[in-house]
Amino acid sequence: MKKLILYIFLIVTSAMTLIPFVWMLSASFMADGKASVYPPVFFPTEFVLDQYTHLLTRLNVARSFLNSILLSTIVTIIYLFFNSMAGYAFAKYRFKGKNKLFSLLLVNMIVPSQVTMLPLFLMLKSVGLINTYFAIIVTGLANIFGIFLIRQHCLSIPDSLIEAAKMDGATDFQVYRKIILPLALPILVTLGIITFLGTWNDFLWPLIALTDESMYTLPVALSSLMLEHTRDPELMMASSVITIIPVIIVFLVLQRYYIKGIMMGSVKE
Repeated sequence: MKKLILYIFLIVTSAMTLIPFVWMLSASFMADGKASVYPPVFFPTEFVLDQYTHLLTRLNVARSFLNSILLSTIVTIIYLFFNSMAGYAFAKYRFKGKNKLFSLLLVNMIVPSQVTMLPLFLMLKSVGLINTYFAIIVTGLANIFGIFLIRQHCLSIPDSLIEAAKMDGATDFQVYRKIILPLALPILVTLGIITFLGTWNDFLWPLIALTDESMYTLPVALSSLMLEHTRDPELMMASSVITIIPVIIVFLVLQRYYIKGIMMGSVKE
């Protein structure tokens, strides 16, 4: 009886979660005005691609889509590279002031990112990076949360493993590349998914840093689109589908590593 109640609960909650998504997907294939009729229609009587054609041709959403893909991929790769090295250094290297410096970084985690946007904008403007993609990339080079997460994982890697590699003649970078990165792969994938989704969905900073419409990311482009087409729910649903497609693909491809990174335990001596 307990299992039956549990399964019923899971089925009901899953259906409640999926119904808005299914309707969004269904409405995106409806003709103009069909999503606003009464009584409401859940599935279209005729599937059309007019909304997607309109988005990708007349409204130039394809350019914004490619901008978001490019920036999210570049930021994620650079982010993982710098954060993994910093996390490894804080975990296994010994240098003066390491603990104080790391504690200072942790304190900065409580500072909202919105507070630093104005000084960051002024700094980037002074070096001429505003309205360039570097304004987005530079701000994603490193993150305190990423350094903390990788450091905590690297602490669980046995020191004897690193010492054995160095005794065999491995350099510091070889230890990092051949030992640390493979062992930290699940946590790196987890952090990579979080970073990719965060960059993909970021709206406020690209809105501030980019002024040229041809350089807009997808969230910024769709926000201006919604102001112009508030009475076109079918078009809005199509734009929402385009927005979540890469997110779903990334998660489905890396789901196994993501779950492993969340559930993994420590490596023991």
